[in-house]
Amino acid sequence: MQKKIPERMCVICRQMKPKSSLIRIVNTTDGIVVDKTGKLNGRGIYLCRCRDCVEKALKSKSFVKQFGFTLESVAEILESAIEQ
Repeated sequence: MQKKIPERMCVICRQMKPKSSLIRIVNTTDGIVVDKTGKLNGRGIYLCRCRDCVEKALKSKSFVKQFGFTLESVAEILESAIEQ
């Protein structure tokens, strides 16, 4: 029996992809954090590791309305995550 691979949806392009191929950003009590382990507590969102999705997320004002936080504080971390 083959093990099921968990999938999540990118909040920008709305495509389902394997969880391991996405970047998870969490709104914790300490602020906005890029979750490299995928196990941090807090509300999390997933982004593709492509430049288009990250740039659209950084420009989008809907993040404040929908998720209650902006991504400017983790912009540098997101840029480095794309290139890995």
